[in-house]
Amino acid sequence: MQALIVIDMQNDFCPGGALAVPEGDQIVAPINALMPDFEAVILTQDWHPAGHSSFASAHEGKAPYEMVEMPYGPQVLWPDHCIQGSLGAKFHTELHLDRADLILRKGFNPQIDSYSAFFENDHKTPTGLEGYLRTRGIERLVMVGLALDFCVNFSAVDAAKLGFEVEVREDLCRAIDLEGSLAAAREGMAAAGVRLSS
Repeated sequence: MQALIVIDMQNDFCPGGALAVPEGDQIVAPINALMPDFEAVILTQDWHPAGHSSFASAHEGKAPYEMVEMPYGPQVLWPDHCIQGSLGAKFHTELHLDRADLILRKGFNPQIDSYSAFFENDHKTPTGLEGYLRTRGIERLVMVGLALDFCVNFSAVDAAKLGFEVEVREDLCRAIDLEGSLAAAREGMAAAGVRLSS
């Protein structure tokens, strides 16, 4: 069985949002069109409490996109985004939510960020998605969404390390590309055995 994993198609990551990914809204319709081709559709949702430790506003004197060292490693400080219950945290209005078998929320622990759909940023604390996929007999994953160089990248690499067959549809992703992060993500995904297609 194969599943479509739709990563963080939320208002704050689309144009006009707090952490807008250029052209992020342009992939919504083609993602919707792809959903009927899969036995399972899973949506991930960034779901941060206010004052989350990954927000620049939680660190005095720090600006968005600066790096800090957290107990679990280096962390980009982001603008406040996808705050639980906010309009920015909601899915893009045109995304077909009815087709989703599962909506997985991540990043809700105030002390640690969670890019990947499988693990928090300590690379140890699981989200539970692996168990869900295994018990459903899903072995092949196709990933789309936002942003290619962060949450899609981390999710794809983790899935490949866990033994899933993983394809990332680059044409149905958009990237932030922060200081070379897109090239590094492509290289890392390929090295992990992720198939990049378009």
